Amino acid sequence: MAASRATFVALVCALAITVDATQNPLTDEFINLINTKQNTWTAGRNFPLNTPFAHIKKLAGVLQDTHLAKLPKVEHDDELIDSLPENFDPRDKWPNCPTLNEVRDQGSCGSCWAFGAVEAMTDRYCTYSNGTKHFHFSAEDLLSCCPICGLGCNGGMPTLAWEYWKHFGLVSGGSYNSSQGCRPYEIPPCEHHVPGNRLPCNGDSKTPKCQKSCESNYNVDYRKDKRYGKHVFSVSSKEDHIRAELFKNGPVEGAFTVYSDLLNYKTGVYKHTIGDALGGHAVKILGWGVENGNKYWLIANSWNSDWGDNGFFKILRGEDHCGIESSIVAGEPLLVEE
Repeated sequence: MAASRATFVALVCALAITVDATQNPLTDEFINLINTKQNTWTAGRNFPLNTPFAHIKKLAGVLQDTHLAKLPKVEHDDELIDSLPENFDPRDKWPNCPTLNEVRDQGSCGSCWAFGAVEAMTDRYCTYSNGTKHFHFSAEDLLSCCPICGLGCNGGMPTLAWEYWKHFGLVSGGSYNSSQGCRPYEIPPCEHHVPGNRLPCNGDSKTPKCQKSCESNYNVDYRKDKRYGKHVFSVSSKEDHIRAELFKNGPVEGAFTVYSDLLNYKTGVYKHTIGDALGGHAVKILGWGVENGNKYWLIANSWNSDWGDNGFFKILRGEDHCGIESSIVAGEPLLVEE
């Protein structure tokens, strides 16, 4: 049943591809074509025209996740579902959890699977403590030290990222050059946005070497810095159960098929319109709402804050659009007394 549903979703998305989609998706012509074919979202330039396609392909780094079905599946009771609001933004419910506003940058590395995971883990460490505890989980540690997760910068599986967190733990770590935490991200942001002053993108970032020690300026031992997951689970693909999970516990990691028109997203509720599939992409899903009659999920991407709507985007909700509702993974953190 699950396989046939996934096939159906892929066919629905594929039907939107036109002959025009064979052109470079970064051209003004392609952007204008998107805007003439639909009116739920606005396309514009996020990437320089000469951005290497090798870099573009690296942005979608989710491998086929065959382990999702092995996780316990969470469903929520009708009483909670019936009480859910029409719009929900977790930043209103948990104002003392600042990472709910954060947008990270994976750079030229297919590490979205790791970023979607540590972003949601970081938020949940705060939401489960009702804003009293904070821990910034390291994308670097997960990316480089989880051999079972996949292929590092060449892609990985969200389910195994969360399992690694539960069984082996993750240390703290901030963004590139931040000196924050035990292991900050090692791969620099590159110039995949307009305008900007970073190094050019080349798409050939290698997976960093696993370093089981903290930066010299961080005064906590690597092993002692680790925090763990208590429980890891999938969430029912039914829209209301995903909403209930977000409302009760905080952001989750989701994966979907990313198409080339998403590269040009600026505002509105994204609905795949034209363009080829680039691969599987993992993101952090925060909340939901309705805009101009269109239901949406609110999502934080990991392509820096100068992509899209300050790094965030909205995607059509309730139709498993491009698989966005089929692969929801989350967990409960093991909170530690500081």
